[in-house]
Amino acid sequence: MEKIVRQSLLYDFYGQLLTKHQRTIYEDIVMNDLSYSEIARDEGISRQGVYDLIKRCDKALEEYEDKLHLIEKFLKTKGMVEEIRSEAALISQMNEEEVLQERIDRIVAISNAILEEC
Repeated sequence: MEKIVRQSLLYDFYGQLLTKHQRTIYEDIVMNDLSYSEIARDEGISRQGVYDLIKRCDKALEEYEDKLHLIEKFLKTKGMVEEIRSEAALISQMNEEEVLQERIDRIVAISNAILEEC
């Protein structure tokens, strides 16, 4: 998984466990794509201080994932829902009976709702 995508997922799931100061700087690096120098200037700290804080945040977020596995579960569930959608599409092409089609449409609607919430 690309590093920035991984960092975004970790932050989405565990970001609230960081301090406000950590969240602010982490968001600036990961979400707002600011440089270490820009953040250091804005926060009145050294560039090395920003770098160290990001490394500590990354480590803490990875440790949360190692213990709780929320991202792993999320990605697994998302994959299963995508599989349901694919199967429903295949069934839809095989049989055009009205009742069966209603069930298939419901399955697709439910899986879409789950994916939107993820």
